[in-house]
Amino acid sequence: MKASFLELLGVANRHAQTESAKDLDAIMATMEGEPTYAYYPVGKMFSGMENTRRLYRHFIDDVQPRMAGWKLISESVGAQGVVQEYDIAIRLIGDTEPSWHRIMAILVFGEQGLAGERMYSDEALFRTLTGPLWDEMIPVPAS
Repeated sequence: MKASFLELLGVANRHAQTESAKDLDAIMATMEGEPTYAYYPVGKMFSGMENTRRLYRHFIDDVQPRMAGWKLISESVGAQGVVQEYDIAIRLIGDTEPSWHRIMAILVFGEQGLAGERMYSDEALFRTLTGPLWDEMIPVPAS
């Protein structure tokens, strides 16, 4: 049975909280099935629970220490998920100082949890966010 809209909103909220708390197991508990992460406009993606775990391990260990600040610009909720727009100050791979980047992330609802994310930003930010997964990603299929 599919979770209610309010239950899925709660899952999305827990996901954001557990990212901030750097709790890998709690982050993974918000995911379901074989999550898919797609990055636009570069058109790259990955899927699978193990790859998702690798992404969040990298995020906690390598990305969060690079972050110098963030600001939520907007957040919208719809039947398919939650859309969050942020400005992030982050020291990109190869850089010595942080720079600001705009990102829009869509937390995609599944049946009981999150089924992945679609993100829109620049390639330099995505390379830093995904780390070793970047070179393993495949092209997003044409829709």
